[in-house]
Amino acid sequence: MTRDYPHLKFVRHWQVTAAATYELGQCDAIIQGISNTPLLPDYHQKLLRVSLTKGAQATTAIEGNTLSEEEIQQVAAGESLPPSKEYQQIEVKNILDAFNSLLSEVTKTDHVERISPDLLKRFHAMIGKDLGPHFDAIPGQFRTDNRTVGPYRAPDFEDVPELVERMCTWLVEEFHFDKGQTFAESVTQAIVTHVYIEWIHPFGDGNGRTGRLAEFYILLRAGNPDIASHILSNFYNETRAEYYRQIDNAFRKQELTDFIEYAAQGLRDGLLKTLKTIQQNQFDITWRKLIYDKFAEKKYRKKTVYARQRSLALAIPMNGPLKLEQIASISTDVAKLYATLSERTLRRDLEMLVEMGLLVQIEDKFIANTTVLQSQVPQQRAWRRGQLTDRPQSARST
Repeated sequence: MTRDYPHLKFVRHWQVTAAATYELGQCDAIIQGISNTPLLPDYHQKLLRVSLTKGAQATTAIEGNTLSEEEIQQVAAGESLPPSKEYQQIEVKNILDAFNSLLSEVTKTDHVERISPDLLKRFHAMIGKDLGPHFDAIPGQFRTDNRTVGPYRAPDFEDVPELVERMCTWLVEEFHFDKGQTFAESVTQAIVTHVYIEWIHPFGDGNGRTGRLAEFYILLRAGNPDIASHILSNFYNETRAEYYRQIDNAFRKQELTDFIEYAAQGLRDGLLKTLKTIQQNQFDITWRKLIYDKFAEKKYRKKTVYARQRSLALAIPMNGPLKLEQIASISTDVAKLYATLSERTLRRDLEMLVEMGLLVQIEDKFIANTTVLQSQVPQQRAWRRGQLTDRPQSARST
């Protein structure tokens, strides 16, 4: 029989506030938008690499790893860092390998399973692999001593196996994993599981990384897109002081309402950022398609002029007006195209693109005429658009 730990209730000791309900509903809708947007294979792989890199950096940085995003990209590419950073490199590689392994299981083979003591031990073994003395635990094994983290005294080690077993049984019952979960239930389970692992502290080291990996896994099996798999770890790292404050607050109050609301808002904001990124990519693709269509409609006597003007149109960025001299050197390809031609030729080509409706001239500057696409974006009634920015009041302020 375990000792009594008042914060480990194994009952629903939280409310999903109006604000959290709103955020979770938006998360579900945004995920549908992301999942139903086709991406070119190369761009999808680029976004996935960014997601895994950011996720690995975030979850290890919270624990003190100081590798930069660029260094983590080197690790992901199979490169070696200096010997002084070897253990940090192994920490990050372990997370990246864990992410990739779980992604493969869930998205390629459709293998998912309930959270169990064995699964958590497997997660822990993944993150602690080959770390030697830099990992104060035996990978994949519960601790056999008592631990404190700052002022927090973790449950006695003798109680850990039963506490973990009780947690896993309760999670299945509370969140209906075997009967089919709603997305909101899955997100709430991911957040609750993360915090409970922190509180039980079943391992000597690596509990935070194990908890966040479990959170990653639950969200992934619930349908969170692979390119958005980094969001919560990244959010916790970016708001690290608040992350620790929320965990401490939940412990002191012995309930999880505020932490769930905090995490749900971070997930929603991160998903929205991801959606905007892929929408911008779709906009870029559509813009390029419009350029090709416009040139396909036009008759040219010289193919070299046709190809040069089209290449120039494709090279003009969509983020601001440029002067003539800036355009001449906007890229290596454009510089080569006009290296032996006069400024007059470049100006004439730009005027042709203005005539075709692809550019707009503002005094002595030129800008891509993307308004021709923006005007075709499906419109909503103004009150409906405004609704998206109005969040319900938090239960904490009512």
